Amino acid sequence: MEISVFTIDAFTNLPFKGNPAAVCPLMHELSDELYQKIAAEMNLSETAFITRINPSDDFTKGSRFSLRWFTPTTEVNLCGHATLASAAVLFQYKKNVNPTVVFETKSGDLFVTKQGEGYVMDFPLNPPTQEDPNQFRDIIKVAVGDHPVQDVYLSSNTKKLLVRLADSCDRSVLTSLKVDTVALQSSERMGRVRGIIITMKGSPDCQPGYDFYSRYFAPWAGIPEDPVTGSAHTVLGSYWSKKLGKKKMMAYQCSSRGGELELEVRDDGRINIAGQTVTVLQGTITL
Repeated sequence: MEISVFTIDAFTNLPFKGNPAAVCPLMHELSDELYQKIAAEMNLSETAFITRINPSDDFTKGSRFSLRWFTPTTEVNLCGHATLASAAVLFQYKKNVNPTVVFETKSGDLFVTKQGEGYVMDFPLNPPTQEDPNQFRDIIKVAVGDHPVQDVYLSSNTKKLLVRLADSCDRSVLTSLKVDTVALQSSERMGRVRGIIITMKGSPDCQPGYDFYSRYFAPWAGIPEDPVTGSAHTVLGSYWSKKLGKKKMMAYQCSSRGGELELEVRDDGRINIAGQTVTVLQGTITL
């Protein structure tokens, strides 16, 4: 059996930046065990598997596909950068003729539209709720040390904990954090948290004008630090939209690779997340 595979850097227009995802367009579904083995072999934060829903469709004319995402250790319910990468494979390499493709996923229908040099994803918004920092004292201490924290919010349905650094902190505080992800995972074993977002207010008056910065750690899902995380921005977008009083925002994720996301929080409880992609590898998995 031969399976086409692409490695796509998402949320960037430069190779080796953004977040890499492996994408496998499949003519037939495979077993969950094989999906997981392939994802472990690719060893990227996510490997995406696209399958046809209607057997009479192909990747060029079809507009609805099934999409699943696997980290090296587990399946996840939502992944932004691998969705962006999957759309790029359909539009660029399968020459999909539709203006929008729809992915049926564990998080419902996700729509991706080609726009200019990039793509716009229509995702669910995941508003977090404010929490007592004392309830998460251990995990916060491991994540940010003694740096001052301004807000702690939790998105209970995504199990993402948002920790906002105080506005007195410089961006260098966020970028220089050395998070012990083994200790991070050990600090929270109650199942309340599957990922931690560390964020801070941006510099919208300085070019290119980012409204906020973030980093994201998910050792519970086998991802020590994720370079650029679309799903985290379904939480961040909701939080910062309310704090800043803005619907349209520019975000930058401050991992070592770095990535840029354009966000628009909509009135219908969803969020548009836009970004570009770069292909760095095309190949064949032979089994």
